[in-house]
Amino acid sequence: MDEFLAKLRNFDIRIRKAVNSQMRGSFRSVFKGSGLEFSDLRTYQYGDDVRAIDWNVSSKGHGTFVKVFREEKDQTVFFVVDVSASQQVGPRHREKLDATKEVCGVLAMSAIREASHVGMYCFSDQKERYIKPGNGLKTGYQLIMSLYKLQPESGRTSIADALLFTLNALKRRSVVILLSDFIDQNYEHNLKALAKKHDLVVIHLFDQREVNLPRLGIIPVHDTETGRTVWVNTSSPSFRNGLRNTFRDNQTRLERLCKQFNANYLALDSQEDFVPKLVELFRVRKYQ
Repeated sequence: MDEFLAKLRNFDIRIRKAVNSQMRGSFRSVFKGSGLEFSDLRTYQYGDDVRAIDWNVSSKGHGTFVKVFREEKDQTVFFVVDVSASQQVGPRHREKLDATKEVCGVLAMSAIREASHVGMYCFSDQKERYIKPGNGLKTGYQLIMSLYKLQPESGRTSIADALLFTLNALKRRSVVILLSDFIDQNYEHNLKALAKKHDLVVIHLFDQREVNLPRLGIIPVHDTETGRTVWVNTSSPSFRNGLRNTFRDNQTRLERLCKQFNANYLALDSQEDFVPKLVELFRVRKYQ
């Protein structure tokens, strides 16, 4: 646990330094999302966002007015984390699940300081761990410790059920950070609903073995979620192309869906240094 926390602190320091130097502004803006509430009206000024114009008031003929918003004080950052067996892919020293825990942990560490409330839901095809959103360091470190110690009971996946749980659990608009490898089906409807109701960030974890499997000839491949073992020819061009195309089609569909509903999308190779990509994600979110 101490080693895990030390690693998260190192990532957190690197991200904070990069964000502060590149954006020259408040780090808090990356987590504030769009948790805003209406405050007042004022006269339109050159440079104002036209999307903030209150057309009902302006149509009365007394001038053009824009809505003024203020940030909600009780902003929540909620993590939805896939811990199913398909996440246990990769080298023993760093599986996808290890990378997922690190990314979630460092974002949670940052969110503890920058947001009012932090919560988490870990899922397979069932509820593995739920931490109700709460404020303060105690909740934050409880979240990180639970994430580190978690041993999933089920190996299967149901992203749709996890998204439905999140929709029911969060009553107010929140920043929702969804981390998964998205090896599942029929979750798109609930993803759309979540993106419409909340400020959604989708982090897609993958391993190179899912894109470019080593040429090992005919080998048995075990599906950790179904328990089935099948023999495949990893040197076959058709098999390799099919594997690569399946991954790319899934990624393209997910990315297009996120773009359509104004959700942030980020793909992360589980073996890469994720800090630069998180910094870029923060930069994009700040200026949305």
